[in-house]
Amino acid sequence: MENLDNQNVPNLKITIYQAYLFWENTDKNLQNMSLRLNMGIKEKTDLIILPEMFNTGFSMNAAQLAETMDGKTVTWMRDTAAKYDCVVTGSLIIGENGKFYNRMVWMRPDGTYTHYDKRHLFAMGDENRHYTAGRDQVTVTLKGWKIRLAICYDLRFPAWNRNINGEYDILLLVANWPDRRSMHWRSLIQARAIENQSYVIGVNRVGHDGNQVYHSGHSMCIDAYGNTVYYKPEDEDMYTLTLNYEEMVKIRRQFPFLADADRFEITE
Repeated sequence: MENLDNQNVPNLKITIYQAYLFWENTDKNLQNMSLRLNMGIKEKTDLIILPEMFNTGFSMNAAQLAETMDGKTVTWMRDTAAKYDCVVTGSLIIGENGKFYNRMVWMRPDGTYTHYDKRHLFAMGDENRHYTAGRDQVTVTLKGWKIRLAICYDLRFPAWNRNINGEYDILLLVANWPDRRSMHWRSLIQARAIENQSYVIGVNRVGHDGNQVYHSGHSMCIDAYGNTVYYKPEDEDMYTLTLNYEEMVKIRRQFPFLADADRFEITE
């Protein structure tokens, strides 16, 4: 278990954008997001979070929609991060070496980035037939906070998200999670927060996609004790909230459950 003494980690300001997405229309999505961010960012923020496949919606047309890491969407993320002097994150379809990935890009304001490729591909939606699964867990840092990156269906797999030795302070998921299973979304986010004693942030989309699947948002932030910090069902929403590191530390000190967690290895 990590040493929680003598921590001096500042508060983290996060902007959640629960967006309506235009189906398979990258230009329209990027234009709309630029407009919405310009109207909605009213104060300095450390991080802007966009949904899964924020430039296309959750499409299986990987070959037609894939971009490279120097394509228009990653370039837009780089420009947006520089404009607002913050990290911008969300996932998009990336093609590399003849394979396609549902890739979450963590774009810093200086133009450097880290990425996470979705580990658990949604077989019920044929995602596993069109995309290649990632192999690695990815944890990034921001102002002293350790943040584990995850995408949508990853939420269902607690072993993948297990916070062994307090490896992360925030589990961050971007999603296109359908309304018909929104109860699962809400329940699992709260469960992941309680069992891992971390903040869990889930950012979903709203509206119908091109397959007439309806998404009702329910983006949320749950603290390390399971309390709701932010929750928004239905409708587009852009909201900036502040996370307090010391509050999380107090919960871990008062209830040191992580120290008793089982140790295991993920081998495949």
